[in-house]
Amino acid sequence: PKYPSPPKLQTPPGEPLPPSSLPSHLSGKRIALYFSAGWCPMCTSFEPSLLAFREAVNSPASNAKNDIELIYVPSDRSEEEILKRTAAMKMLSVPLADGEADRVKARYKIWSGSECGKLGTGRRSGVPALVVLDGQKNGEEMAFLAAESKGAKALEDWDLEGGAGVW
Repeated sequence: PKYPSPPKLQTPPGEPLPPSSLPSHLSGKRIALYFSAGWCPMCTSFEPSLLAFREAVNSPASNAKNDIELIYVPSDRSEEEILKRTAAMKMLSVPLADGEADRVKARYKIWSGSECGKLGTGRRSGVPALVVLDGQKNGEEMAFLAAESKGAKALEDWDLEGGAGVW
């Protein structure tokens, strides 16, 4: 799916990231939306592998040509929980305010089971999950990483070779 414009983003302290700064912040990176929640045991058990994966890819010793940037799409219940988690994981996030996170979840059809009352039952996945975005094609979805069903093995499905997907 195409995202008609980038979602609103905030830094780990909760400051809005101005849309005008997105190109410089994301340039040259591979981007994935990370759908998760702090109250979800599968999410919190997946995160050490996800963070180790990001650290390995972004390491100067890595063969990867481009760093990765993970953007947290929360199913947490409060902005305070989101900010605590994103600070610990060093991630940008989509804010809950104004329904922004719900719009992103509905767009990619990924939300937690506890959100089915609000977002419906037509989801393709619960949390955790990642959607890799293609920066060369207006942020179209490039890959879906089914962490809910595959756990850390889902990260093997992220193609880090070549220039595809780099922003």
